[in-house]
Amino acid sequence: MLQSLTITTFSSLLLATAIEAQTMTTREAGAMEAAVVSVPARERTTTTDTSIRPFRVHVSDEALVDLKRRINSTRWPDKETVADRTQGAQLASLQELVRYWGTGYDWRKVEAKLNAFPQFTTNIDGVDIHFIHVRSKHKNALPLIITHGWPGSVIEQLKIIGPLTDPTAHGGSAEDAFDVVIPSLPGYGFSGKPTDTGWGPDRIARAWAVLMNRLGYTRYVAQGGDWGSGVSIVMAQQAPAGLLGVHTNLPPAIPGEVAAALAMGGPPPAGLSEQERAAFDGSVASAKAGRLAYFAMLTAQPQAVGYGMTDSPAGLAGFLLVHPGFAKWSFGKDPQQTLTRDDVLDDITLYWLTNSATSSGRLYWENHGKSIVVAPLWKTTEISIPVAITLFGEDAYLPPETWVRRAYPKLIYFHQVEKGGHFAAWEQPELFASEMRAAFKSLR
Repeated sequence: MLQSLTITTFSSLLLATAIEAQTMTTREAGAMEAAVVSVPARERTTTTDTSIRPFRVHVSDEALVDLKRRINSTRWPDKETVADRTQGAQLASLQELVRYWGTGYDWRKVEAKLNAFPQFTTNIDGVDIHFIHVRSKHKNALPLIITHGWPGSVIEQLKIIGPLTDPTAHGGSAEDAFDVVIPSLPGYGFSGKPTDTGWGPDRIARAWAVLMNRLGYTRYVAQGGDWGSGVSIVMAQQAPAGLLGVHTNLPPAIPGEVAAALAMGGPPPAGLSEQERAAFDGSVASAKAGRLAYFAMLTAQPQAVGYGMTDSPAGLAGFLLVHPGFAKWSFGKDPQQTLTRDDVLDDITLYWLTNSATSSGRLYWENHGKSIVVAPLWKTTEISIPVAITLFGEDAYLPPETWVRRAYPKLIYFHQVEKGGHFAAWEQPELFASEMRAAFKSLR
């Protein structure tokens, strides 16, 4: 358990609110797009096709050989001049991970895991949306749509499907069961890449309501972390028919006056409690450390960042791993950690094989720098449906409960647990599932 509730890394997102949103050959690009096989080209959806189509992942051997060739041809920079991560992913650790990527890593294992679940695509608002859909064997299971973030993917949620859909095998009861829907965000993974602007959290939230309706669900709940939090909170604002409530593990909760003081570099507002003052001070320290530089760059110019990530596997890994959610990972060296180097490489490889580094980054640009953790920016007090929140104690963003309750008048559940970080479902799947059971129990 963290010794104090502090907002460190992620709360400095609010400083980005002032930011203005402002080479691969044809043959290589075509090969990359063809790496993932789903449905025959003649069956691909159109903007008016509302059908739901089965999907299977199959990456060509050629694409995997090309990946290893590029890895083994990496041109490395010189070593950082500091003894920590303040200049980015450290050379020695990244080299070790990337060399394993090129020699011992096996993509086919996670491909088989993905294909063990029912997967589908459907066209919504002109974009093909990929999603995993697993129905529980138990009657009256509560439908739950779960949204990932960046630099995550549906791979984050694979471990929670069993505990949520089959609770009797994981310490729960049949009454705890969920039907689970896990979509890939537009521009991410196996979903299509938007060719027009406007695909921000609002549009995605509307698309998710269409998806749940298309699946035949007339009552359901939603969950999200990272960008999934933004999408879920917006769904709660939009309150589409059938949405009973939402849960997030990254709640917009920083009050407006606190956000303003942080953004202006001023003193803390008067009247803060000891916990709130510690949160404020942690935010100041984090902002000065520049830990959210990736947020600023993706918000301003995702296309510029995308060239290097699209051309170099090492460049892709180096940029994705600057995310603070990865800061404490040892990638298999610490047996106390639940995530291994294969776990993180599953996710990075998905970005590579689907050529989605640039298209995924555009979500930051579409959001125009609006901080995910500042409550007034997301109009949380106007939400009219129930909201549930879990804070996972190893995350960097842990807003004081006083701020959370102030931000969510419709709060029905609040709990802070000891284990789990930013990628809570990935890191602590059983704990995450137990939180979903508790959070939504009153809405069944």
